[in-house]
Amino acid sequence: MESPLITDRLVIRDWTADDADAAFAIYGSEEVTYWLTPVMDRVGDVAAMRAVLQAWHEAQPNLPPPRGRWAMERRENGQVIGGLAIRLLPPYEEDLELSWQLHPDAWGHGYATEGSQALIRWAFTQDTDELFAVARPNNVRAIATAKRLGMQWVGETTKYYDLRLQVYRIRPGDLDDAPGT
Repeated sequence: MESPLITDRLVIRDWTADDADAAFAIYGSEEVTYWLTPVMDRVGDVAAMRAVLQAWHEAQPNLPPPRGRWAMERRENGQVIGGLAIRLLPPYEEDLELSWQLHPDAWGHGYATEGSQALIRWAFTQDTDELFAVARPNNVRAIATAKRLGMQWVGETTKYYDLRLQVYRIRPGDLDDAPGT
C-alpha cells in the first residue's frame, strides 16, 4: 500500500523501527501470541521486536500487493494498538490470509473489524478475488470478527499450520452483505 489507509478511528500504515515498544506490547503478550503459535512465537524483548519489525519493513517492498504487514494506530492519539497482515497460507501457493492482532487493552472496541474492513476493500483493488481468515475453534473473538467482516464459514481443516482451524472466506461480492459496511 503506497499510502496509509484512514478510517474513522484508525490509520493503517507500514511498521517502523520506532514502533518497537508498542509492537512488543502486542507481540510480546502471551494473551495475543497464544493464538498465533506456531506461526509466530511470543517476542521476548524490545530488541527482538525491533529486529522483527526491521525484517517486516525490509520484506514489504518485495511482496506483491496485497500482501504485507501493517501497524494499526488510533487517529486520535497516534497510539499503535495492533497489527494487520495479508500473507500466504501454507502451502504458500495461493490462499491469502487476512489476520489481525490487537493489544488486549484494545479488544472489544471494534478496531479489528474497522481496520480489517479497510484492508479488505483495499486488497480487492489489487487483483485479489478472495481472502481467508483462520481461527482455532475456541478463538471466539477471531471467529466473531470474521463474521462481523461478512466472511463466510468454509469449514474446518488441518491443511494450514497442522492445526484444526475454522476457515472463513470473503470475496468482493460479499462486501455489500457485511454488517457495518
